[in-house]
Amino acid sequence: MEIKDILTQAIGQAARQAIADGVLPEGELPPVVLEVPPQKEYGDFATNIAMQSARVFHKSPRQIAEAIAGRLAGDWLDHTQIAGPGFLNIYLKDNVLYDDFAGIFRAGEAFGQLPGKEGPKIQVEYVSANPTGPLHVGHGRGAAVGSALVNILRAAGYPVESEYYINDAGNQMDNLALSVNARYLEHFGVAIEFPENGYHGADIVETAERIVKKDGDKYLHMDEAERLDIFKDLAYAEKLAALKEDLEAFNVTFDKWFSERTLHPEAVQDTVQILRDNGNIYEQNGALWLKSTAYGDDKDRVVIRDNGVPTYLAADIAYHKNKCERGFDKLINIWGADHHGYVCRVKAALQALGHDPEKLTVLLLQMVALYRGGELVKMSKRTGQSVTMNELMEEVGTDAARYFFLMRSLDSQLDFDLDLAKKKSNDNPVYYIQYAHARICSIRKQAEEVGLKLGAEPKFGKLTDESEIDLIKKIESYPEEIEKAAADYAPQRIARYSYDLAALFHGFYNRCRIMGVEPELAEARLALVTVTAHVIRHSLGLLGVSAPEHM
Repeated sequence: MEIKDILTQAIGQAARQAIADGVLPEGELPPVVLEVPPQKEYGDFATNIAMQSARVFHKSPRQIAEAIAGRLAGDWLDHTQIAGPGFLNIYLKDNVLYDDFAGIFRAGEAFGQLPGKEGPKIQVEYVSANPTGPLHVGHGRGAAVGSALVNILRAAGYPVESEYYINDAGNQMDNLALSVNARYLEHFGVAIEFPENGYHGADIVETAERIVKKDGDKYLHMDEAERLDIFKDLAYAEKLAALKEDLEAFNVTFDKWFSERTLHPEAVQDTVQILRDNGNIYEQNGALWLKSTAYGDDKDRVVIRDNGVPTYLAADIAYHKNKCERGFDKLINIWGADHHGYVCRVKAALQALGHDPEKLTVLLLQMVALYRGGELVKMSKRTGQSVTMNELMEEVGTDAARYFFLMRSLDSQLDFDLDLAKKKSNDNPVYYIQYAHARICSIRKQAEEVGLKLGAEPKFGKLTDESEIDLIKKIESYPEEIEKAAADYAPQRIARYSYDLAALFHGFYNRCRIMGVEPELAEARLALVTVTAHVIRHSLGLLGVSAPEHM
């Protein structure tokens, strides 16, 4: 049992003993929340249980804290202190720290993977960009956040499946075909007006040129409808393959790629019929409307237009119904901030279908602003349009791109400093962390060269320097950091943790020698840096960032 679990139980037992002794009245004790104080003089752990239970026991927090502290006991306890309005600070005996760390050392590569949970089966759907062109930096942020969140949830023990929803039905695919067709005809000198809603990117020209290179004028005199069908399939296959290639280069893979086409027409029609049968759809002016205002939306929404064509919402309702039917208990969608108005209508549709709308959580990504030389970068040098994710990877590398995307909470705008991301110095946070790992690999190699080896039970009690204790405590807090990052859907917590851990290691390195000290201390320090390297590697792995051995 971990020390936090032992403490939680002991505090609860102390409170119940105070009730039994008549010092505290009968009452339901709120959950015990333990925090690591920001300053070490406030103890190893602190709890605000006394303040949280003041209304229950009708006593001052300090009185409650005194009652609990006087009954708190265990061979792990050194002493307690009551601070401020009623914080209970807990100081542990030194051996507790070392015993816990010995367990971490024995766990080896398994440390950081929490026990499996029987909690909800989770699906995380993210990116889901139209397969009509390259991914831009906004998609890149969503890809980094989504994949890191999946990794963190899995490390926390949750059953998770990741999914990409391919928007391969509807007007955007028709516009893709029309755009490629226009560029194809232009190549052969055919005068044609470019479609009003067409795609103007350089990638469309390149697609048309590849068709010309492969098949020449084979399609030039073909019936236009037939040619458009062919171009739609060719362009779709190419764009989807490019999306997958770019995402894999960005360390992003999906358990499932779900095609919207598979929902048409049967699944959409069946879903609409269910909503008609349960009274949640009505007809007006030839169109079918969802009664979404009955479930909190600001207005009702069209699901089938007066021409019989389903709206995007109709397909999305069918898609989320499909998710529920696949047995997912929790649905997490990562959307761009411009979709904020769409959240309520999808939740309304789920409720209209008889599902709990709280099953769906939508995380909204804010904008990414790129800066170079202090100036805002708006356009791609190559295409004159939005900077693509691929171009960003080429300029700063996958590791820097991912880490910078994950440094900030997804609900805050991200100012991405391209110059800083390329720096090979400690000013660059991802370089700073990776350098810590590479430095440890170098230390371990030097230790091997001088014959310093790790035994099964290093004497961790030898680690008494302040920098060593700080490093041990930070490592011991890693499982809790994973739990919090998973619970809050906050990958930025792991990004911050990995940076702070690296900083503590660099501080240790500047104070403590490993080679040239007495053997038991050298072995203990070598074990400490070995575990540190594992945790850096593990935390960076959750972020989809590499941990190089040489830099």
